[in-house]
Amino acid sequence: MAQTAPRPGTPLQGPGAPATRTAPATPDVFGPRAHTIARWTLAVVLGLVYGYWAAAINRDAGPITGWNVLFGLVTAFVFAVLHLAVQTFAPRLRRELHSALWAAFAGCAFGFLYSQGGDSVVMSTMLSLVIAAAVLVATFYRYYTHEDATGHRLA
Repeated sequence: MAQTAPRPGTPLQGPGAPATRTAPATPDVFGPRAHTIARWTLAVVLGLVYGYWAAAINRDAGPITGWNVLFGLVTAFVFAVLHLAVQTFAPRLRRELHSALWAAFAGCAFGFLYSQGGDSVVMSTMLSLVIAAAVLVATFYRYYTHEDATGHRLA
């Protein structure tokens, strides 16, 4: 015999079921709380990876020192804060500025990492501009195809 599944918040029915027990509520996986946790987790994880990477490049196969660890932690913190700031403020902008902000962030992040290797400032700047241009094109295309003419996201 088939029975319907109990909904969250409704008492369980049937033989042997206590009248006061309710079905467990299912978590809202795609709710605002989950997105907030994911946003913070992504920023922290990317910041730690970026900081470790910057410290490893800066160390240049030498010994790990306290200054090197401090450099990595400060770099991770700054990256995470800037990433959260871009995630917070970029969606409030029109798609052109939204794309430009992500492109500037990506270009600066890449340029800083590349400059830790000891190459010239000109080479670091040129490669950063190439990366920023690629990110600008990709993000503008994405926002252009996922928004209407007034800048509202399509359903």
